[in-house]
Amino acid sequence: MGPARHSLRWFVFFLLLTFPAAAADPAKLNGDIVKTMTAYKASLEELLKVYEQEFNKKLREVPEQRTFYEKGYISRLELEQSQRELAAAGAKMREVEQKIAEAKTAIAEATALKELLRLPPLAAGQYMEAGVFIRYNGKANWSLAGAGKIEKFFSDKFGHMLPISALGQTPFHERMRFDHHEAMDVALQPDSSEGRVLMSYLRTAGISFMAFRNGVPGSATGAHIHIGRPSIRIAP
Repeated sequence: MGPARHSLRWFVFFLLLTFPAAAADPAKLNGDIVKTMTAYKASLEELLKVYEQEFNKKLREVPEQRTFYEKGYISRLELEQSQRELAAAGAKMREVEQKIAEAKTAIAEATALKELLRLPPLAAGQYMEAGVFIRYNGKANWSLAGAGKIEKFFSDKFGHMLPISALGQTPFHERMRFDHHEAMDVALQPDSSEGRVLMSYLRTAGISFMAFRNGVPGSATGAHIHIGRPSIRIAP
């Protein structure tokens, strides 16, 4: 496990240095992001396998330790230690799963933006579907202050919380140097019933969004809806 974590640490360091703050060719920059993030995702998936093995081992140990405690073979402190180790293993797994989801989102957006750069800009109020992504250029001056209204609409409509995967600027967006301050990502497949209803609501409210379908190369589950203006590259 140690070598895997060491390798990942150096890969992230490489990632931070790979992309300049500005590039003469934005399409090439997005292509480089896709290539590097795909490799980054693959390294995370290998690390996840290690953490899953550790978690499953701890998952088998805890019931055994509980039996030993009930028979008086070990102390309560030893039982609680095994439970803490299980919880820690689960937390490590969830952390890597979150990073994989972030990488998939980055791949989806960078891949779609490569195509977007080849298209003419949308007029205010215009809607467009182009292959793997959908875009709407709303007239409303939306900011994250209005996120609560979207969440309330969704929970009232479907009876559960809006699956937000990124709200505003996150550490991931800082590392990638993307301006995500006034945007939110929702982990919904845009062609699902919930995705379609959400996009219809956003269009009615005049709120800009970009939606990314499954089928983006290297991002089998990177489908999501980006609410707000498209993220742009920022200086370090």
